[in-house]
Amino acid sequence: MIRYYCEDVKFVFKNKQANNRWLKMVAGSEIKIIGDINIIFCSDNYILDVNMRYLQHDYFTDIITFDYCEGNRLSGDLFISIDTVRENALEYGAEFDEELHRVIVHGLLHLIGYDDHTPEEEKQIHQKEDYYLGLRNFV
Repeated sequence: MIRYYCEDVKFVFKNKQANNRWLKMVAGSEIKIIGDINIIFCSDNYILDVNMRYLQHDYFTDIITFDYCEGNRLSGDLFISIDTVRENALEYGAEFDEELHRVIVHGLLHLIGYDDHTPEEEKQIHQKEDYYLGLRNFV
């Protein structure tokens, strides 16, 4: 089950059911199933606190993914900074919704097992993001 929350921001995420269908399709395409996933929309300050408290990283980011997966069942918490998503959309010339969906699928891809620690891994996860974003309108 996918659940949506807001911490420290006023934000309404629209089309949750369509988003859930899309994320289930992504998981299925990767031979995984959706377990319990919490998507928590928050502010830059909130995500910075999470980053420092749990990961000892003193910097802002667009997403932090906590992985609780077991076998092929995807479970975890995706903390997403709405502030940084807005800034990145402007920087990359993307629509806010497109950038938000990119960040959401990025988090799901981390739960699936993709990393972005090396240039090769980063290239692969970005290609997967692009592929699944392209399929989003067909779900």
